[in-house]
Order: sequence, then structure tokens, then C-alpha cells
Amino acid sequence: MIETIFLALGLVLIVEGLVYALAPSLVEQLLAALRNLSEEQRRLMGLFSLALGLILVWCAKTLGV
Repeated sequence: MIETIFLALGLVLIVEGLVYALAPSLVEQLLAALRNLSEEQRRLMGLFSLALGLILVWCAKTLGV
């Protein structure tokens, strides 16, 4: 179980690091776009991301990864 958590955190950090390293200006544009959304819209995006992440982790565990 703990190895899965470390794997997930490592993958998140890799993706986040790539985004900041390869497209820092895109990150600035994304943050500006997020500021224009209402709090409710940001909350729904967060919940959707959470649900999608849980589904992906469940699928990976089911497939035996």
C-alpha cells in the first residue's frame, strides 16, 4: 500500500515538474484563467479531478500494477 502512495506522489511530482520546467508561461496563463472562475466552478473541477484520480488508481490496482 505504501509503495502505491509513493508511486502516485512521485508521478504527480514528475508531471508537475515537467509542466513548470517546459512551460512556465503556460502555468501563469492557467492561473489567470483559474482566477476568473467562480469558487464553485473551481470546487467542481477539484472534485472531478479527485474522482478521476481515484478511478485511475482503482483501475491500475485492478489491472495488477
